[in-house]
Amino acid sequence: MSRRSASHSYMLMSRRMVHLPRLVKQLIMLLADVAMIPAALWSALALKQGTIAPDLAGYQALAFLGVASTIPVFARLGLYRAVVRFLGPRALYAVLTGVLVSVAVLAVFNAFFAAEHVSLAVVFIYGINALVYAAGSRLLARHLFNSHIGTGAERVAIYGAGDAGARLSAALMGGGQCQPVVFVDDKRALQGSIINGIEVIAPQALLPLVREREITGVLLALPSASRRRKRDILGWLEPFGLHVRSLPEMSDIVSGKARFDEIREVDVADLLGRDTVPPNPQLMDSCIRGKVVMVTGAGGSIGSELCRQILQLRPRHLVVFEMSELALYTVHHELLGMVQKLDLNVEVSALLGNAHHRDRVREVLLAFGVQTVYHAAAYKHVPIVEENMVEGVHNNVVSTWATAEAALDAKVETFVLVSTDKAVNPTNVMGATKRAAEIVLQAMHERSHKTRFCMVRFGNVLASSGSVVPLFQQQIAKGGPITVTHPDVTRYFMTIPEAASLVIQAGSMSRGGDVFVLDMGKPVRIDDLARRMVNLMGLTVCDESNPDGDIEIKYSGLRPAEKLYEELLIGSNVSGTDHPMIMRAMEHSLPWAQVEALLAEILIALKAFDCPEVVRILRAMVVEYSPADRIHDLVWTSHGPSAPPATIAAFPPRKVAR
Repeated sequence: MSRRSASHSYMLMSRRMVHLPRLVKQLIMLLADVAMIPAALWSALALKQGTIAPDLAGYQALAFLGVASTIPVFARLGLYRAVVRFLGPRALYAVLTGVLVSVAVLAVFNAFFAAEHVSLAVVFIYGINALVYAAGSRLLARHLFNSHIGTGAERVAIYGAGDAGARLSAALMGGGQCQPVVFVDDKRALQGSIINGIEVIAPQALLPLVREREITGVLLALPSASRRRKRDILGWLEPFGLHVRSLPEMSDIVSGKARFDEIREVDVADLLGRDTVPPNPQLMDSCIRGKVVMVTGAGGSIGSELCRQILQLRPRHLVVFEMSELALYTVHHELLGMVQKLDLNVEVSALLGNAHHRDRVREVLLAFGVQTVYHAAAYKHVPIVEENMVEGVHNNVVSTWATAEAALDAKVETFVLVSTDKAVNPTNVMGATKRAAEIVLQAMHERSHKTRFCMVRFGNVLASSGSVVPLFQQQIAKGGPITVTHPDVTRYFMTIPEAASLVIQAGSMSRGGDVFVLDMGKPVRIDDLARRMVNLMGLTVCDESNPDGDIEIKYSGLRPAEKLYEELLIGSNVSGTDHPMIMRAMEHSLPWAQVEALLAEILIALKAFDCPEVVRILRAMVVEYSPADRIHDLVWTSHGPSAPPATIAAFPPRKVAR
């Protein structure tokens, strides 16, 4: 029989052993111990007498006592319930305890009751042999089972030989999906050591082993490492062509959101390497703790995260306001689960409603005595709003105005608008509407004696419903192609939890009429982000330099009114605040009388579905707005040749006194 066929036969036998009934496996282990304990005593006599045919006087009584004293201890400590493939330190402790009890019993019996005494050294050697036989046989069985069951499993390196890495390797052994081959760690003290039978090597030693040991993936077991540190490691691993995944962050493990052995695709936030600044407890509490708080658009990406963080800050009452029934049900169900899990004394009310219904919003605010409002309700997808201009203006401008008026009527203390970097020098309807909403609140501050209005402006958030990141992940999973609008398009990115935390803290610093800008770090080229995501999935980009690559990147061209890059400030007049990641922008505003007149005109234009007039009014309100060369509203353009002219020349900015 050839070596290959013998190995195959042994593998089949190992698999059959694994799938034997549990009771049969326990019986095999029991019988093996019954055989090995007398064998340990026999080999002790042989070693002491220096012959393979030792004098066995007194052997039978001692062998019986050895079995009788060891097996019950093994059983009592659960050794026969342990799964051999996942054998750990607890099982070895049971073996050691059983052997020590056996040695003590044999020593006492030999000293006081045996008819034929043996040397005390024999009892000592017996203990060592029994330990080697019982523990060694199980470790050997674990190794054989795991090595054969792991055939066909993905061979991976674990980056991080700390506690998380050790626990991960133990969990993976014998699982059949991933087979840990080597540990990689920067700490010199760990390099060269063996953990769970796996060698720890230095990072620079990994590359030669990738081909030698057929390693195809890397698991990052660094839950406590900073994002900057993870970014550096990912940048170093990227050229290796390995599929890189990671454990969840320690905060998610501690909070119960994830398990320590829950392997995930690399978090794109780790690619960006942006470390968050710990929140200021005073700023977090100021507008929330012990108060009645309402979040509009609570079912969206930012709105739902605001609700999660607000709930943990223990308001007296959280009012969840959302126009989508499904989104409202989903977020309400999650929040009630949090209340129960964290044992929070917080009332949560879920209310259906549209923010542009001023009377509905006012009645809600008055009924619950709301003190703080976070207005996150908005349409935010640039192409969709561009093609649905009337609804976009109605939802983003009129709804903000209606909600703010209701807040004034109800004497709300703080009103925070969640804005966007697309409001700066906008080229699209969505950005223009968000800047118009800011201007409305700036003007309303003149009339306010009780309510502080402020706006918080930031860029794209990772993993939101409108982010490119989930889209790229789906496209990669399908084998491509990835669609990027332009090779040079850049965007600012921030995680949803960080954005929500900074929105809460910015609102606490409001003096009224403030425009807060979040520090978004450096802008990211979307093309670079897509390529890195492909590489860290263990794949390659298919392009001119690599025509045999796995994933193609297609450039679809900028969408209507889309920018190559975004800005956060109009001008450069900005000052710091009590938080290093939050700046206060000093930007122009309009007097309320002028804003009120423009709002009245925009209502008439919306009712008449007069898109050119809507654009003219937006340009009067937002002087930085540079609209697209034509109107893209789908209903407007459906009128065809009979539609009035819709070029940029058809709606020049109106002259408005300032």
